[in-house]
Amino acid sequence: MFMLQLLNMSMKYSLPSLIVVLCAAVTFTISACSQVHGTLVSTPTESISFTNYTRQTSVTTSESTSTSQTGIVSYPALDSAIKRDITYVTVDNVSLQLDIYFPKLMSGKTPAVLYVHGGAWMTGDKNIGAGSQDVAALTAAGFIVVPVNYRLAPVFKFPAMIEDVKCAVRFLRAHANEYGIDPDKIGAYGGSAGGHLVSLLGLTDSNAGWDTRPYINYSSQVQAVVDMFGPSDLPALFAPGQQQISLSVFGTSDLKSQTLIRASQISWVNRGDPPFLILQGDKDTTVPLSQSKELYDCLIQGGVEATLKVFKNGTHGLNGSPDMQPTRQDLTQMLVEFFKSYLK
Repeated sequence: MFMLQLLNMSMKYSLPSLIVVLCAAVTFTISACSQVHGTLVSTPTESISFTNYTRQTSVTTSESTSTSQTGIVSYPALDSAIKRDITYVTVDNVSLQLDIYFPKLMSGKTPAVLYVHGGAWMTGDKNIGAGSQDVAALTAAGFIVVPVNYRLAPVFKFPAMIEDVKCAVRFLRAHANEYGIDPDKIGAYGGSAGGHLVSLLGLTDSNAGWDTRPYINYSSQVQAVVDMFGPSDLPALFAPGQQQISLSVFGTSDLKSQTLIRASQISWVNRGDPPFLILQGDKDTTVPLSQSKELYDCLIQGGVEATLKVFKNGTHGLNGSPDMQPTRQDLTQMLVEFFKSYLK
């Protein structure tokens, strides 16, 4: 299993090396989309130039998605202002930073979208990941986009990750006037572990006990969530024989542990939660389709507006392949239209 291999690599390599290995190892594929709920509209998208901001190399391409020679998905080159490496909190002697990508034209308060990277809760960076290639389309649609870093396992155990992501949302609200953000219109999207974290972000409030440290007078709740292939039922994910990553990230290998149950989104669904768009591949062997279906079912049963899009032949990452239908650009369009529907 991929997650078990990743845990073994975490014991052998440095974090920067792991980031390269992780991203290069994931070959993303999407093919024709099968509808589970809602209506899918495939819309052609324009070609966008991308520039790689990773530490390894810099590549520019005219294609609408870009991957460096190391296999790392790169951020798009944007014709807009960017504020980089803003420290939103320092905790456990770790300075946690975020970037802010502004749309070219802003008038008044502007909706913001938080991007949370994946990496099995143990690797990754705000500059890379499955959702990084959506930044250009979101800013072009008039959103402020905020990629964020958070503390990583195994050095820091859960709930450090969700505490940090929630703090980032509170930071944005505390500084809303400074950055021109509409504090009442903040969404979040992320892939894999990032999908797990943004889902928890959407489903929990201060009663969960994860709102700690600065800006405590501000809410960490968001108004719309896009969960890309994130796990939702951790005891089911970490089946017998696959508990090593659970021990590394969550500090327990007990599948009946309250830690794993509380960290599972399906434990927190309530009427009044924000709308969800769930994107999942049916060939994903890292986070199987059953995980997204279970979350979707819980949301619908709980009276929460939710849409599940299942990508035929889609593997973990949903980053596309030459024969995919719909294309990765179509996925971006779904994400943009979803946030336009609920944040504009």
